[in-house]
Amino acid sequence: MVGDKVYTTTLLRRTYREDGKVKNETLANLSHLPAPILEVVKAGMSGQAVGVLSQDLACVRSLPHGHVAAVVGTMRACGLTALLGSRRTRERDLMEALIAHRLISPGSKLSLFRALSPETATSTLGEVLGVSGATEDELYEAMDALLSRQEKIEKSLAQRHLQDGTLVLYDVSSSYYTGEHCELVRYGHNRDGKKRFPQIVYGLLCASDGCPVAIEVFEGNTADPTTLSSQIQKLRERFGLARVVLVTDRGILTQVQIDKVREIPGFDWITALRSPSIAKLRDQGRIPASLFDAKNLAEITSPDYPGERLIVCRNPVLASRRAWKREELLAATEKDLEKIAQAVRRAKNPLRGKDKIVLRVGKGIDKHHVGKHFDLTFEDDSFSWTRNEEKIREEASLDGLYVIRTSLSQEILGPEKTVGAYKSLAQVERAFRSIKTVDLEIRPIYHRMTDRVKSHVFLCMLAYYVEWQMKQKLAPLLFAEEDREGADRERPDIVSPAVPSEAARKKASSRRTEANLPLQTFGGLIEDLGTLVKNVMQAGKDESARFSISTTSTPFQKKALELLGVGANL
Repeated sequence: MVGDKVYTTTLLRRTYREDGKVKNETLANLSHLPAPILEVVKAGMSGQAVGVLSQDLACVRSLPHGHVAAVVGTMRACGLTALLGSRRTRERDLMEALIAHRLISPGSKLSLFRALSPETATSTLGEVLGVSGATEDELYEAMDALLSRQEKIEKSLAQRHLQDGTLVLYDVSSSYYTGEHCELVRYGHNRDGKKRFPQIVYGLLCASDGCPVAIEVFEGNTADPTTLSSQIQKLRERFGLARVVLVTDRGILTQVQIDKVREIPGFDWITALRSPSIAKLRDQGRIPASLFDAKNLAEITSPDYPGERLIVCRNPVLASRRAWKREELLAATEKDLEKIAQAVRRAKNPLRGKDKIVLRVGKGIDKHHVGKHFDLTFEDDSFSWTRNEEKIREEASLDGLYVIRTSLSQEILGPEKTVGAYKSLAQVERAFRSIKTVDLEIRPIYHRMTDRVKSHVFLCMLAYYVEWQMKQKLAPLLFAEEDREGADRERPDIVSPAVPSEAARKKASSRRTEANLPLQTFGGLIEDLGTLVKNVMQAGKDESARFSISTTSTPFQKKALELLGVGANL
């Protein structure tokens, strides 16, 4: 009894004798069960024949729960929840809900409002986090609070995943905007194939293993190279890193940017040359065909790149693919040109006039982006073309070639590891795919306020951080490579395309784990866990006589939760 309140605890216990001593053991705490159910339990324990008629016991609500337990449990286990706030508050719970919902069922804040409403709940997320019935205003306020913590959270992530002298991956992407107005939104280089839509640009910093650390949003017309200076400042000043090896794309780390980075003590870089620069090296005779007689990788020097190492790589698979694609495009262009030639030659209503013929050809010659490989001849009543074999050979000489440039000495990082470091940028590209389309669906973006757009992008990055953590632990149940060293041994060299290890091929072929459990994609696994449901039961007509019972986990679900180190009951 506490004050005027009386608290009753009901325990299921057994008495047994051990070494001559009588001992008691608590088997279960039944305090949460309603009185009618407790009476049934007591009667059964006393040996009476009991039963509950179907009309006396009803399931009044069922809500998906397993994916909530997995995501929220991972957020807490990986320490993200603590980064949102050192102590539990409603604001922190709402921020957790924003991030978790992005993984469980990506959608608008309005969809989250409905998902948290007791009347329209789509999962136990509101119940687990104690935010059932949260208002739209509360969710937007939580977004604002999340953005205000961005610098602090990113600094903590950097302390966990980045160390002095480490590789830091950086890349830039964009997403089109479908809202009404936002100051960040501009027309620019569109990567989504939606040229009629304005966009925002964002840059993502990752650790060498692809773990996301920080993200920054820019105006939609921001050129990729101009995003770099704020990242360098972030690494040095906010994250306190004195030595960094920045790995980024050739379109970001231009010569102008490299000249700036040279002036920063402790900062090195790994990037690649653009095609015109590679062609110049070829024309200077620095990339002879004999360079690849021994292997598909070689180091060269050039006075154009003082104090730098150039590592020339030739990917034979990519070379063959590009040669095949070029021939396909050339043939398609010739087919289009032949249609125009037939229009010129036809007897009835032929195409006449040099200007008209030029105009018709001009509209279609670059449709397949190989018009530069044709020599065209125009007359008032004729039109012909030939392939420019010399230009085709010049382009073909670069097939499969790429050149890595770095400021690191060979003693610090050998050529193979340097190429491997540059190739690790593919992990950032995978992050963008996940954030933009596969799992988290950053689009569509409807927010009008600049800070809300930034907060939206940041919470998508945090959701990917949770996804990344989950994927590391759930790899045995996913179509994922678990034996990186074995996969590396399978391919002839670091330049060749990655190939799966024997274990990964076996997984892909059987679509089963070693324990004969089904393999899933990450999205499929989340969906599967969602079928682990929490049911609200009611005995009779008394609404106070309600209790919850969850469906029994399948072997797959049990293994997934076990790998994550979380329980179904949060």
